[in-house]
Formats: sequence, C-alpha cells, structure tokens
Amino acid sequence: MQAPQTRPEPGTRSPAAGDSEVLLSVRHLRTHFFTREGAVPAVDDVTFTVRRGEILGIVGESGSGKSVTARSIMRLVPLPGRIVDGDVLFRDEDLAALSQGEMQRLRGAHMGMVLQEPMTSLNPVLTIGNQVGELFVYHPERTPQGFSVRGAVLDILNRVRIPDAARRLIEYPMHFSGGMRQRVSIAMATGCRPELIIADEPTTALDVTIQAQVLELLLELRNTLGVSVLFITHDLGVVAQICDSVAVMYAGKIVEYNDVESIFDRPRHPYTRALLRSLPQLGTRMARLPSIEGQPPDLGALPPGCAFAPRCPSVVDACRAQVPEPTPLGERGGYVRCFVADDELQADRAAATRSGGGGDGR
Repeated sequence: MQAPQTRPEPGTRSPAAGDSEVLLSVRHLRTHFFTREGAVPAVDDVTFTVRRGEILGIVGESGSGKSVTARSIMRLVPLPGRIVDGDVLFRDEDLAALSQGEMQRLRGAHMGMVLQEPMTSLNPVLTIGNQVGELFVYHPERTPQGFSVRGAVLDILNRVRIPDAARRLIEYPMHFSGGMRQRVSIAMATGCRPELIIADEPTTALDVTIQAQVLELLLELRNTLGVSVLFITHDLGVVAQICDSVAVMYAGKIVEYNDVESIFDRPRHPYTRALLRSLPQLGTRMARLPSIEGQPPDLGALPPGCAFAPRCPSVVDACRAQVPEPTPLGERGGYVRCFVADDELQADRAAATRSGGGGDGR
C-alpha cells in the first residue's frame, strides 16, 4: 500500500533515509470498518515512528482509534475492518506485503502484544506453563540455548517476578490475581525477547499499587532487553511516568505528536490542553475538575473540517471548513493538526506573564 506522495511527511523519520534508530515507521495509515451504513474511518492518516529503546505513548478518549492502530500494526484487525491505505515498516520491512504465515512468524518472536484484560486474553482451560510454553512451540528457534521448554518458561516467569514459578506452572489463570495474570501476559509478550512490545492499556483493570508494579516491570524490561514499547493508555499520569514521546489521538487522527516534555510543558492542540487541564494538580484545591464539553463524534458521521471543532473553545471558521494539515514541531519529527495552535500558545504565555507565573502552557 503506497501513500500519496503529495502529502507532507511530518512525524516520519524514515528508515529509508538512513535512520538506523527507527524500528517501526507508520505512515499515513488508514483502517476502515465497512458497515451497512458505509465506511467508518477508525484510523485516519496516522503517522509516527518508534525508535529502538523508545517508549511511545498513544493517548486519547475511548473510541479515538488507539487500539485499532495497534491491531493494524499487528495485522489483527477483526472483520469488517480492513487496512485501506498507508505503510507500516518494521525493521525496514513492509508488513502489508507479508503473507499471513510470515506475519505469524513475526508475531511473538519479534513483536509482542499485551492486551488490556488478562482474564480474557489468557485461555482459562490451559495451564500457565502450557500457554507460555506455546511461544517456543511456534518459535523453537527463540528457545534460549541450553534450555528446555520448561526451563525457558521458568526463566521468563522469574524474569517477570512470578513468585514460586515452578509450582505455579501447573495452575490456571483463575488461580492468579489480576496483577499476576498481567505479569503472565507480559511474560508471553516478552518471552522471545522481541524488539517491539505493543501494550494496549495493560494497567486499566488494576489497582494503583499493582499498576505501579506493572509499569516498573515494563521499564525494567525496556532497560534490560532494549525493547521498544508502544504504550496505549488514556492515563496521562502514566504517560508522564514512563513515555519518551506521545501521540494524542482524536476521532481516528493523531492531533499532536511530540516528545513527552514538549507535550506536558508546551501543549499546542486545544484537545491536548483540555486533557491536561482535566488532571488533578497536587497542592491545588478545586471544587470540580475541568471537563471537555460535549461528546466524542460518531466516526461514521464526522463533521466537516476538524473533528474537535464542535467541542473546541478556540474554534475559528477555518476549523469548520477544512481538516487541518500536519504542521511540523521541533526537530524530532513531531507535528500538530490545528489552525490555532500558535495562537493558543501565545495566549497562554501572555496570561502567565500577566499573572507572574512560569508559563508552562498547562
């Protein structure tokens, strides 16, 4: 699938350009679901890169296209969904050109995935040992030298800190707590030491203490194994804690993409700014948190122009008439899709100066 060549390429650090750091390059990806009412653009012109050892966070409200983007990369989009345009390059290889057999060999061995709810992603009638051991049945070449399958499974479970792993090999998912099940899911995603892990809201169903342990585990695996992580979440607090860069999604599009410091200190898109304002602030007493007025749009009936325009406090006539093109940000391939991004930033700085604040844009 080839993207039109007339469009700009912000956000793309192409491996073809000689950037050996880039592991995954997604360019102008479009995934539609074909229903009786017509095509629904769940992912619409999405572009980003993931460098080796980087953690990229994708954030946005439910229904913004985060999970469909992840499944599109893995080529696991359920029917009636289909990738209709764009390029997904992994280690310089076009995933769209691979057969299902070739993709099957790639999944697990080189690309792992951690799903949101481990109780539904793990098979309830298979023991933990059997489920993790399937990695080396499908990818025998990834079994560590000198290890049996059982030994390799024990090594993985110990790596993700499953207590008494030798005994728990013969237990079933129902015998594990939510946090332990998620550790098993992470073990399955990382057992073959893949280069890329896609984590689709892996901490959503966990309490705060277990969530912190899972995040610490992902960081430890990144630091020890050198893997890249595509981390999907709706929690900006988690993004600030572990991510190197951030892509903010709304209605199937990435509306702002930049390094994590720039996103939090100098957010450019009104939607990004609204998400940050909705976070509770330490040391600040508020009667109620600010919220974003309105509801996310129906992807099957998007308004003309910018999809965020009906909810945007800074909307201008141009927003309702046409979809904003990506405007490059910074030196690392970031971009923003907004007609008023610069006006918003200047207004924030002026307000901060008048109030004597630091002007961090939040």
